Amino acid sequence: MKITSIKFYHAQLKLRKPFITSLGFRDHANNIFVEINTNVGLTGWGECSPYPLINGETVDTCFVVGKMLAQRLIGEDPRETAELSALMDKTIYANTSIKSAIDIACHDLAAKSCDEPLYLHLGGKINKKIYTDYTVSINTIEQMVEDAIEVKERGFPVIKVKLGDGGPQDVKRIEAIREAVGNDIGIRIDANQGWKVKEAIATLQAINGANIQYCEEPINKHNYFKLKKVRKSSPIKIMADECLHDHYDARKLVKGDHVDYFNIKLGKSSGLVKAQKIIQEAEAANIAMQIGGFLESRILFTANCHLAHTSDLVKHYDFDSALFHETDPVIGGMEYQHDWEIRIPESPGLGLEVDRKFLDKCKSLEIN
Repeated sequence: MKITSIKFYHAQLKLRKPFITSLGFRDHANNIFVEINTNVGLTGWGECSPYPLINGETVDTCFVVGKMLAQRLIGEDPRETAELSALMDKTIYANTSIKSAIDIACHDLAAKSCDEPLYLHLGGKINKKIYTDYTVSINTIEQMVEDAIEVKERGFPVIKVKLGDGGPQDVKRIEAIREAVGNDIGIRIDANQGWKVKEAIATLQAINGANIQYCEEPINKHNYFKLKKVRKSSPIKIMADECLHDHYDARKLVKGDHVDYFNIKLGKSSGLVKAQKIIQEAEAANIAMQIGGFLESRILFTANCHLAHTSDLVKHYDFDSALFHETDPVIGGMEYQHDWEIRIPESPGLGLEVDRKFLDKCKSLEIN
């Protein structure tokens, strides 16, 4: 099997409400859908959601770099996923977001060629249930409380709360939210690098009574070596996010005993090849993991679900972003159940297609 063409689509998806973190405000998801075609008639799908402040990419850079990568990959066998990942790295440094979209599409093709679902192709098995959390954006205390109550009323098992724009105010936010939703629903928090070290320690100690599951990336990613200090002083577990891109980062974090948990995102890791290497590092150190994303559609989160079924140590799931979109152009793939369990089809590969009418409206670039 050989790659005959790679097509990139700018999929702009309006959000139902603004998504606000300590890193900024977004009212649209500007994603890249990738379609890879082959000489045997199989098509693979991938996706990324480039984010300048995390992976240093935009839609424009994805089109430019995507063209470079596609020109190198035409004629290659998409089933050789590890070799293609290495080839992309030899073509250009970083650009993990667009590489991940291509990587996912190649894995979709590899599994389809074996007529098996992706999780099985990756060596996984379905022996657990996956439930997503739902995120509350940074806002006024009153608005965040209202949003948290809505999340609970919709039946989500866990509320993820965005923080990081001021420790004392964040303490008030969490206290108000916990009082409003009660103690029978989980809360996890994400500061998105928003606190200084002392501020992080003080804030985490102050909200200890709120029964918080864990905190993602409390301080700036460049200060990852200071996470151990935060961790040792915090009564709340610490999860690496922005400072964890690939397996090399995982090794540094393990060696330094810096964090309790890992948060894997395919857009940071360059795709499934390196994500599996992170999982291997985590399993060797007995570190539990979360898999999450940026603002992708169900293409990416279907790949996430398949990956989650490859390790018993993947225990947390941040798979809510596809619910933020006003439109859903994905046909098939992962499905949200009424209780927010997520199930994936047993069909080959990712088990999905994309609405051609939607794609026809997207800016596109095809390399063949």
